Amino acid sequence: MEENKDVTIYDIAEKLKLATSTISRALQDHHSISKKTIKKVKETAEKMGYVPNTLAAGLRGNKTKTIGVLIPTITQPFLSSLISGIEIAAQKSGYTVIIMQSHDSYEEEVNMAKALYSNRVSGVISSLAMETRDTSHFEQFVNNNIPLVFVDRVPKDFNTFRVIIDNYAAGYKATKHLLEQGCTRIAHLTAGSEFGNLYNERKRGYLEALKDNNIPIDENLIIYLKSVTYEEGVKASNKLFDLNPKPDGVFASGDIIAVSTVQTAKKRGIKVPEEIAVIGFNNDPISQIIDPNISTITHPAEKMGKASADIILKNLKSDKKDDVKEITFLNTEVIIRESSNKPK
Repeated sequence: MEENKDVTIYDIAEKLKLATSTISRALQDHHSISKKTIKKVKETAEKMGYVPNTLAAGLRGNKTKTIGVLIPTITQPFLSSLISGIEIAAQKSGYTVIIMQSHDSYEEEVNMAKALYSNRVSGVISSLAMETRDTSHFEQFVNNNIPLVFVDRVPKDFNTFRVIIDNYAAGYKATKHLLEQGCTRIAHLTAGSEFGNLYNERKRGYLEALKDNNIPIDENLIIYLKSVTYEEGVKASNKLFDLNPKPDGVFASGDIIAVSTVQTAKKRGIKVPEEIAVIGFNNDPISQIIDPNISTITHPAEKMGKASADIILKNLKSDKKDDVKEITFLNTEVIIRESSNKPK
């Protein structure tokens, strides 16, 4: 075999004195090429060390059998479980997954979206970056019939598929649980209110639960974090604990925030759950590691990933393109642990 890692169909065409189009068709067993020529081309290609560029072929045909996943980060347990669900469903159907991280940056998200489009992915699943307000960079997929699914962090107005939980109901359940524990001054630690549906809906559930139980709304008990991180949680918790009177319950928008609240309370000599009951969100592994264990709301990440991939795969197999896009709601549950289980 001739050693040449860069043999192309042009080299084969020159050797056999045939047109490149004939070589290309012969390598794909095209019906317009005789069996004799196909055999001759393939034997020559093998001898010359020709390796088919399957990616390039996929790009030309717009069928790379690849699903692009664009998320804020892979380090959050929720998002890593989401990816797992996507990969399980994709691999069963012979698709590979490309994962790109925006690191919650709008600029990075725009660049990553361009990169996915340039690689001619078959479909895209995305959870928006915290900074994202304008989602026009996703229109390139919809305009070119590349199925797009937003999951978890979804834009308010974008006519495409979306997979989300009922964040309003989840926020209501979390707040109701604290009310049932006897809490009357319940604080809410959340992400910036200008961000999409996710955090706004959880806050709406929180507010509605208070109203339904005749608890007056105190804006001082609602604190907006710049990002859902431990450090931001500590800052927000200290603001709460400086209030007089202090809250007797906290509904945190993520388990990492709940963890920071519990640990800040302990440092300041505030007993959890006796003096302050805390509930988080996501059921991350960390919620069961710290003392006391964190009460939380389940967030079916792997199921959401699988549902997202299934929508992409179903859409790719169907010739029918629906104008009305489906929204998939997945149920959540309250998991009661030590951090909110006040002694009766």
